[in-house]
Amino acid sequence: MKSFENKVIIITGAAMGLGLAAAKELASRGASLSLVDYNSKVLDEAKDEISKEFPAVKIITVVADVSSEEAVKNYVDTTVKEFGRIDGLYNNAGIEGRQAAITEYDINIFKKVIDINLMGVYYALRYIIPVMQKQQYGRIVNVASVGGIRGVLNQMPYVASKHAVSGMTKNAALEYGRDGIISNAIAPGAILTPMVAEAFRQVNPADPKGAEAEYAKANPTKRLGLPEEVAKVVAFLLSDDASYVNGQTIAIDGGQSNIYGNV
Repeated sequence: MKSFENKVIIITGAAMGLGLAAAKELASRGASLSLVDYNSKVLDEAKDEISKEFPAVKIITVVADVSSEEAVKNYVDTTVKEFGRIDGLYNNAGIEGRQAAITEYDINIFKKVIDINLMGVYYALRYIIPVMQKQQYGRIVNVASVGGIRGVLNQMPYVASKHAVSGMTKNAALEYGRDGIISNAIAPGAILTPMVAEAFRQVNPADPKGAEAEYAKANPTKRLGLPEEVAKVVAFLLSDDASYVNGQTIAIDGGQSNIYGNV
């Protein structure tokens, strides 16, 4: 029997990057998937891609802007209506915003980052935890990023939102561990996703690959990470094997965060 057979997992930001990689990993282990993203076209493409590779896997898609409380409630209700339960949540949807100094940051972009990265995660916890309480079982993985364990130059709202995600994860672990709900966060470093590629384009528009190579020099592994590497950690944290790992923020960055001291 596959390790996630009869398990229902919601993935937000599922259409590409870390979300899509996790969806494929979980599909390979037999999970039923509720894929959530704001981009309907790319979301449909992701579903088709997964279905071709894993035709036996049950998949639904829900288009949603996670910064909308009603949209989040809808994707939760839709998932429960379709599958009857929710065993795991990969709270992955997020944006970087832009890169600018604290005093020069566009306030509207700042608010958008907070609405998606912080409130989007909170809304999911608010509506999914009661479902898991009824089951007396659940696994939650929030995405905090290395921006949730240290500072990142010129990205204050991103860092603020991701520190908040790490804090919310700790609170969820404290409040709902007694209900069989295990909550953890991951802190990916520079992983080769479309969002990270865009960040390197902002750093050096003339030579983004050069910016990528320069950044990788500081990493103990001398390379950037791959979405598939993150997906395997996510799958572990969503599994029964992680039953006594609770309230942690786990760096997935090749060891680079150790350069900055205790985190």
